This record gives sequence, C-alpha cells and structure tokens, in this order.
Amino acid sequence: MIISANPRVGVGVFVVNGAGKFIVGLRKGSHGHGTWALPGGHLEGGESFETCTAREVLEETDLRIKNAQFITATNDIMIDEGKHYVTIWMACEMVDPLGEPKVAEPEKCERWEWVSWEELKGWVEAHGGAEDRRDPNTRPLFLPFLNIVTQRSDFEGPARALLQARMHI
Repeated sequence: MIISANPRVGVGVFVVNGAGKFIVGLRKGSHGHGTWALPGGHLEGGESFETCTAREVLEETDLRIKNAQFITATNDIMIDEGKHYVTIWMACEMVDPLGEPKVAEPEKCERWEWVSWEELKGWVEAHGGAEDRRDPNTRPLFLPFLNIVTQRSDFEGPARALLQARMHI
C-alpha cells in the first residue's frame, strides 16, 4: 500500500487521575477501529498543543483539564492504512480530580477505562512489539499508543516529573 505523502499531526493525551492512572478508550468508527488508545485527535491549523489537548479531551470525555504539558513525539507509519502520523504526546491533570470520563463521542469511542503504566507495558509486552503481535488474547493497541512504549520507553521531557509523581513510573 502507498503511504500518504504528507504526514498528519495527531495529539495523544495522558489524562492522569489522583490514583496514578490514565484514561484509555476503545476506538470505533475511524482508523484504528477496535484498538485501545488515549483521548486525542488532529492538531488544527494555528492551534497550540495545549489548546488541542484541552479541546480533544473535552470533546471526547467531557472532562476539563489543567497543566497540559508536552511529553514526547512518535513517528507512526500505519502501513496497512496507508497513513503516516507524527503524534505529539501530552500529559495533563483533571480540574476535578474525582471526575469520570463520559463517552461524549459514541461514534468514535465505545468506552473509557482507567489503567496504570504497568498495565500498558504489560499489554505492549504481550504484543511482542509493534511488528509481532504474538498473543491474540491481549488488548489490541492503536499503533501510536503502542509506539509510545516501543519507540520512547525511556522518554524524558517536561512532563516526566508529572508522570512519575502521578503514575509512579
């Protein structure tokens, strides 16, 4: 399959709660259907990463966020779908630390769950990496979400302290 000539920019968001977990949702209705991913979407023209983060989280989960911070980026080439994305990874906290995500876009997400970094790493390990998905019983992960661990497992950045404090990683 031919890969699109111009990569698109996506934003993925770790929405962290007081228990050190973050939201993952089961995608539907678009590329990555049937896989688990973080809230997020496309960066719009002229939009900052922080504005996109707040907009996408509110649109998808009905949660208001604060302290949005850049973590890292991944290079996501989706060969089967002919797409190429650069994904900007952000972390944030909820304005209401006891808030619960709602399925605000039911055409795009089936449900939301809270998970830990250790659970995510376990899912990635069960996949055997981005290319070899050897365990058919594991949760299928959206390629960019899989890549945050396989490409950037040692990532550092301004939000690292937030993730370490909140998620105990």
